[in-house]
Amino acid sequence: MQRYLVAMQTQHRVILGSSQKMSELGDGCVQLMVTSPPYPMIAMWDELFCKADPKIAELFRELNSDGGEETVRQIYTAMHEYLAKVWQETYRVLCDGGIACINIGDATRTINGKFQLYPNHSRITEVCEKIGFTTLPYILWKKPTNKPSYKGKGAFLGSGFLPPNAYVTMDCEFILLFRKGKLRKFPPKDALRYESAFTKVQRDKWFSQIWAFKGTRQTNSELERRTAAYPDEIAERLIRMFSVKGELVLDPFLGSGTTTKIAMQNERCSVGYETDPNLFPVITKKIGKTRLGINLEIIKR
Repeated sequence: MQRYLVAMQTQHRVILGSSQKMSELGDGCVQLMVTSPPYPMIAMWDELFCKADPKIAELFRELNSDGGEETVRQIYTAMHEYLAKVWQETYRVLCDGGIACINIGDATRTINGKFQLYPNHSRITEVCEKIGFTTLPYILWKKPTNKPSYKGKGAFLGSGFLPPNAYVTMDCEFILLFRKGKLRKFPPKDALRYESAFTKVQRDKWFSQIWAFKGTRQTNSELERRTAAYPDEIAERLIRMFSVKGELVLDPFLGSGTTTKIAMQNERCSVGYETDPNLFPVITKKIGKTRLGINLEIIKR
């Protein structure tokens, strides 16, 4: 069996445009999708959703005028309908047996005096199953960022030490895993597959359901905070777990470019979509200049 002692040449594309239509990609050409989309019903991403979909912007105007609960439900549904178009395109471009990994957090929000949970992970699961994906066991990413506080102030919500009106602190996000079609098949003793193997220690750690490590420290820049970059470690694990060297990794919400950076480091090819042109300097800074064995192409629609 051939052993690869030098880094493979890999191809990478960053496309400045919407991933609702990935016209640059043919059917079944992607082996893995890794992404963290904007989270519905998190106020930080309201503007992004409104710019992306005039229907959502109109619903927010209605909410500001009448404040009805039905309008809130329509906003939540419309945000997931926007994301669903991307999941549908992802299904098209994934190969048979390809894996989709979606890092998503649920949202809590008070609107017109009513506090409630918006379970983004369950809505995405429902949508992806309707598209045709097979749901696989998910991962809980526990972020040890919330610390106990004094007299109920800070991390904990509600009445502090007095029952019954306090709320559970949300300190976990979901990494949802889906497969298109049946298990992938490989030739016997496929060289690149063997070159991509992980260790027993890595397997035991990565394939457990709870991952516990801190999130990425964000800068003071509002632009960079809105990318909600996940840690390199999440992309590293998922790419190593669910793809083989030389294969194509997709990120339809590229943000600051983490997925592209980690794909480069692990000898995978990549393609990433990002709608905000202001993030271009952030992406290029993160992934660095083109290195030997790496071809990087920036496409502006």
